[in-house]
Amino acid sequence: MSSSGNEIKITFPDLSVRVFEKGVTSLEIALSISEGLARNVLAAKINGEIWDATRAIDQDVSIELLTWKDEGGKSTFWHSSAHLLAEALEALYPGIKFGIGPPIENGFYYDVDFGDKTLEGAELEKIEAKMIELARQKNEFVRKDISKQDAVGYFKEKGDEYKLDLLERLEDGTITFYEQGGFTDLCRGPHIPHTGYVKAVKLLNIAGAYWRGDEKNKMLTRIYGITFPKAKELKEYLHMLEEAKKRDHRKLGRELELFTFSEKVGLGLPLWLPKGTLLRERLVSFLKKEQDHTGYQQVITPHIGHKALYETSGHYEKYGKDSFQPIATPHEGEEFLLKPMNCPHHCEIYKHKPRSYKDLPVRYAEFGTVYRYEQSGELHGLTRVRGFTQDDAHIFCRQDQVKEEFIKVIDLVLYVFKALGFDNYTAQISLRDPDNMEKYIGDEEAWNKAEQAIIEAAEEKGLDTVTETGEAAFYGPKLDFMVKDALGRSWQLGTIQVDYQLPQRFELEYTGSDNQKHRPVMIHRAPFGSLERFVAVLIEHCAGNFPLWLAPEQLVILPISEKYAEYASKVKALLADNDITGEIDNRDEKIGRKIRDAEVKKIPFMVIVGEKEQEENKISLRKHGEGDIGSFELSAFVDFFQGIIRESLNK
Repeated sequence: MSSSGNEIKITFPDLSVRVFEKGVTSLEIALSISEGLARNVLAAKINGEIWDATRAIDQDVSIELLTWKDEGGKSTFWHSSAHLLAEALEALYPGIKFGIGPPIENGFYYDVDFGDKTLEGAELEKIEAKMIELARQKNEFVRKDISKQDAVGYFKEKGDEYKLDLLERLEDGTITFYEQGGFTDLCRGPHIPHTGYVKAVKLLNIAGAYWRGDEKNKMLTRIYGITFPKAKELKEYLHMLEEAKKRDHRKLGRELELFTFSEKVGLGLPLWLPKGTLLRERLVSFLKKEQDHTGYQQVITPHIGHKALYETSGHYEKYGKDSFQPIATPHEGEEFLLKPMNCPHHCEIYKHKPRSYKDLPVRYAEFGTVYRYEQSGELHGLTRVRGFTQDDAHIFCRQDQVKEEFIKVIDLVLYVFKALGFDNYTAQISLRDPDNMEKYIGDEEAWNKAEQAIIEAAEEKGLDTVTETGEAAFYGPKLDFMVKDALGRSWQLGTIQVDYQLPQRFELEYTGSDNQKHRPVMIHRAPFGSLERFVAVLIEHCAGNFPLWLAPEQLVILPISEKYAEYASKVKALLADNDITGEIDNRDEKIGRKIRDAEVKKIPFMVIVGEKEQEENKISLRKHGEGDIGSFELSAFVDFFQGIIRESLNK
């Protein structure tokens, strides 16, 4: 299909092509398809970049129209909502100054300098009302290109030093402003067509945030909010937030006695309590068993490493600012780092002896604790910590083995998800940004091979995938698993990465069938990611009701009175012989109270023993959340219990 001088070709996701006049907008293209689509289009992805739906297109492009159902559509909607918030704030509090107002995973925020005023939570409702009032005006978001000089002049006159600081860091040339109603902001966009798309608003909380994250700068007021195109969706979201509060892993972790923190030990350094340790060890044993079946060898590496090790790997250059400061030895003058990554250590283990092509693949696995220095304000329970344990493994293989090994790791990740009840996930293929290659190490040919191996492996496994350009690790592309929990929230759990670079940097070799030296390819993988974060997500996903095989307290034995304590001990011993763990509640309390307490602790089973059970050599059984499920002979209960575990692990 050809186009004339005044025409352009638009390619759609299904690869169909239509011809339009130059200057057509995405909104007009949507209208040519249907009025319903045009009413719902928020933005468009043009050649992979998100544009305003009202921005003119003057050359041949590929297009994907974005609605509220698309992540890009939501992000644009919430970015525009941040501008709507700023417009409302400026109308209500003249003279305030603005920092940045980006979209985030769920909603948006804006950092604001209120001068001497302190914004109170009670004022948020007034601001929400103003946002709705402005939204109903259906003011268009208008993009304007101006010179940097004019942009500086505008914000100098306005007296907004934060926007001037942002401008100072931009290169000379064209700057973009966006206007809606009476508000103008420095912004590269994109935005929704007009404010009228916003039908429901909720400002969620107020926090403090240093300008540019620097504690030396002034602390601004950060206002978090979320908006929706329908009031019903806001209502559903607020209900989800209430459910999330009940499931908060920090709250349940405390109630179930899983973990704690101590400022004396250090912020962001979790302390695992006995029950949490048992849960954690069960997770470790579960994965170690699967790794043993698939040819992994367990290794152990130190908690520190020479600074030069991480300089060789490139981690110090890329992440040195996020690591703990180097530790100097008192006499020799050497410098060590708390280990930020396990992979350089595993490279040195591979290198300890000569390798042949017949030895490959070599698979090393380690539950290795690593350390990253996170800002104190960014720490959050187990999801953001300074010391965490990765279920790390590194596979050293030949180039002809990469895809096969990658597929085997996918199988392992999917098995982990199934056993733990994560059945809603998307695989994100994270590739390099070809326009920003200084972020990465290595040559283009190696990157092309690595990316192609991941794409082909994902296709062969039939994974539901999305591709994100620019999200690769600095040494190679990766496949990240984005898992949705029971509340529909998305978490990145599990990653697989193909790496041609570290073998080169560490001069790893094997002797090929041609008797020549070759470089192995390295596959990094971590199905859990980090144990701390994985446990946090798991707690919130199952609300503390862990799968039976994983629960730190699988059952509790409840004697009706002290007279049956001896029989309770006999039951406990027999169950322990069959790897079924549980404690006896020997408190001088009525059985009803003991049952209620066990329910609160979310213990899967309550084994009740009294006169009848003792006489018949049986137990009475209650299940958490369900109540009585009958009387069992002990051997029958063991079979019943182990059957549940076999089914959940698909064994």
